[in-house]
Amino acid sequence: MAGGNEPVTSPDQHKPTNRKAAYTGGIISIAVLLLYLIGNHEGRVEDLWLLFSAGVIALTIAGDWLLRKNGLKD
Repeated sequence: MAGGNEPVTSPDQHKPTNRKAAYTGGIISIAVLLLYLIGNHEGRVEDLWLLFSAGVIALTIAGDWLLRKNGLKD
């Protein structure tokens, strides 16, 4: 059997994620979330959730960028 020693992997493990597209999508998501702050709502709970969600996305992008810059992530 020729392929007996090869590891079994799923097809999505063969293609790397397009980093530029992921960063662009994240930044667009942050912009949309921040634009939702403009509106006619009275409570601040919505604002806090929007800011928290945008912050999590921003920290994820920044963390990934720093790890890749320092060579700790492929």
